[in-house]
Amino acid sequence: MWLWRELPRLDESPNGSQLQSDGKLKFSDDFFEIFAIPQEWDIDLSGLSIRYRALQQEFHPDKYSTKSQIDQRLAVQMTSLINQAFETLKCPLKRAQYLLELCDINTEQETYITTDSHFLMQQIEFREGLENILSHKEPWEEFERMRHEIEGIYLSLQSSFKENYQKRFLDEALLITAKMQFFSKLLDEVEHIEAELEDM
Repeated sequence: MWLWRELPRLDESPNGSQLQSDGKLKFSDDFFEIFAIPQEWDIDLSGLSIRYRALQQEFHPDKYSTKSQIDQRLAVQMTSLINQAFETLKCPLKRAQYLLELCDINTEQETYITTDSHFLMQQIEFREGLENILSHKEPWEEFERMRHEIEGIYLSLQSSFKENYQKRFLDEALLITAKMQFFSKLLDEVEHIEAELEDM
């Protein structure tokens, strides 16, 4: 699906104010093209959010309520695509998976990490540690220690992905992405534990 729309491109001047430059925006099923940004790991999340809000406003279905049914359906489809693209690109794990998918790499192959005994043991230790936090004599201190460690490893994995992706070591990048998936789930569990601690 391709769509050309007249939409001002949003840029920022050195002093932080928003500038606008005219130009047609090309929509496709490429999430990077939707936001008019390079197809790479590093993303300006602030700029991505600014662009997202501009696109939401441009294609909001309410603006097409008096248009033809075709235009109304297209606006709904574009809004859905814009939302999906934004959620994918702003999330480190989803962005890594998407970059590999653009290289025709199947990111669902979690079997790539089953032979990494150190990683598997690390996962078991983290999960057991999180399960035991509520009964720890100093639960908040232990929670903050574990959260800091898990977040640090997750950030390190992101840096490793970037390096291997840029060098086009895609097999290694896939392995790292699978590990990122495990740590993303750990961080979800961290949020759950935090909520339980706050209710104590």
